[in-house]
Order: sequence, then structure tokens, then C-alpha cells
Amino acid sequence: MTMILRVLVAAVGLFNIAIGLLFLFNPAGAAANFFLIPDGSQGMATLRADFPGFFITGGSFALIGALQKDGRALLVPVMLLAIALTGRAVSLVADGIGPDAIPPMVAEAVMISLLLLCRSGLKR
Repeated sequence: MTMILRVLVAAVGLFNIAIGLLFLFNPAGAAANFFLIPDGSQGMATLRADFPGFFITGGSFALIGALQKDGRALLVPVMLLAIALTGRAVSLVADGIGPDAIPPMVAEAVMISLLLLCRSGLKR
């Protein structure tokens, strides 16, 4: 079971790294998928800096945790995703529920669950 969770966590890591690289090398295309509109060169720079920072960092630590069997490393992506999920929840309260609001929250909750399950399995 732990091996399956480690493989799933590695997949989460690779998925997040891929999103980060997409923002780095095709920020306008990636932004459209996230309902973002870059505003000039600083908007593009923000997309190339902040989003890869979030996704590549989280993905890298998920990979480190899965490959090195280090549950502590999994706390980094758990925290990043938990803060993102919290921000989405605040947005639901502040702005209402739009038609596209729930799927990213489900994806983040699933990733958090996988990371925590794997972390729990690595502690034994």
C-alpha cells in the first residue's frame, strides 16, 4: 500500500512540476487555463516567477518525499495546497460559487489527501 501511495505522490509531484514548467515557458497559455489575464511585461514576469515557484517547489518536495521515503518533505506540498484550498474557500464566501469553482478544490483536496496518506504510511 505504501508503495502505491508513493507512486501516486510521485505522480502528483510530476503533475505539479509540469504545470510550473508550463507557466515558465508558456505563461499566456497556462494563464488562460487558470482564468488569469497577464497585464504587460510585469504580468508575464509574475506568471513566470510566482506560479513556477509554487508548483515546482511543491512538486519537487512531493517527489523528494516519495523517492526518499521522507514524510517531512511532504509537508511542503501539503502546506502549499492547503493554503491554496483555503484561499479558494475564502473566495467562495466572498465572491460566490461560480461554475468552475469546485473542480480545482476537489483536485487540491485529493492531492492533500494522497500526500497525507503517504506521509502517514512513511511514519510506520
